[in-house]
Amino acid sequence: MSKSVETRAALIGAAIATVTIAGIGLSLSATLIAVRLAEAHYSARTIGLHPAASGLVGLAIAPLVPWLARLIGIRPLLIAALLLAAACLAGLAYTDGYWPWLAVRSVYGIALTILFILGEFWISAVVWPKRRGLVMGIYTTAIATGFAAGPFVLAAMGSKGSAPFLLAALLSLVAILPIGLIRAATPVLKNPEPLPFLAILRDAPPATAAALLYGAIEASAFALLPVFALREGWGAAAAAAATAIFALGNALFQIPTGWAADRFGRRRLLILIGGLGAAGALVLPLAARSYAAYVVLLFVWSGIVGGLYAVGLTRLASRYSDAALARANAAYILLYTGGTLVGPPIFGFGLDLAPAGLFVALALALGGFFALALKPDAHP
Repeated sequence: MSKSVETRAALIGAAIATVTIAGIGLSLSATLIAVRLAEAHYSARTIGLHPAASGLVGLAIAPLVPWLARLIGIRPLLIAALLLAAACLAGLAYTDGYWPWLAVRSVYGIALTILFILGEFWISAVVWPKRRGLVMGIYTTAIATGFAAGPFVLAAMGSKGSAPFLLAALLSLVAILPIGLIRAATPVLKNPEPLPFLAILRDAPPATAAALLYGAIEASAFALLPVFALREGWGAAAAAAATAIFALGNALFQIPTGWAADRFGRRRLLILIGGLGAAGALVLPLAARSYAAYVVLLFVWSGIVGGLYAVGLTRLASRYSDAALARANAAYILLYTGGTLVGPPIFGFGLDLAPAGLFVALALALGGFFALALKPDAHP
């Protein structure tokens, strides 16, 4: 293995490790807040507005991240974001109630937006072009594994007390180590050429729509799947476990999905994900008559729809390089964040109408994406 390849692998591994460790704390805290608010008898729509606040702040900060990275540097800005994340998660441990948590979680959204934009730019900037899909599959596998670990940890610890929030804060501090200790030169963000947001949307509509839809689905899963499980009478531990299984299915399907994206075409794969995802969403409420059947189908369904993010990002990243890639990454995160903003309230409204309403709304969204992906464009 050449030194160049070793250096790239080390840089990629450091970025993946950092974002994954931070993701454990994110999913743990998101599931914990959803469970506590549901136990306090807030409606699904009201609970869905909670992650939307974080998404709204993310929408505001995302366009500024490339500028901040040029000003401060990518590594220092990532470390600052993780320190802010740790402070916010510790703050959640020492506050209580819907509105105090909403305020702290909104600031937490700043840290998360910086973390994901720069983490994904870091990887995209150093990855081998012919292995982009596979590496992005490994990245999203690691992230989804981290997201799965959080609810499992919560199920083991229980949802009472401040310890889960403090553990999440500690994980954000630990996440500094991989990028802080690596000696290889990190990517440098140069002054970008103008790349208007609308031009990115026009260049790759299915890829950008994949970010929006995935953000909506993922945020809704962590906010609303626990609510659905509690309303089915399964209890807090079973609700956390089902949410963890959603994240685990997402994790285990990512590498095969990335491999398939490199070999069979990203557009074809996005079409397949949209169609199968819509069909699976319609079957899920029928499977919920049995907890075991529900979690098995949820595992498979999450693995399918989880491919939206990696395949969409791979398709978008293949179009750009250098500074333009950073701007495209920021736009992708902006759309993902927009999905986290609008998804939980909309899907939460469906859940308030009827338990199956959550999954009908998900099926309609995935069906719309399927129709969009069917339209041909200039890029494979």
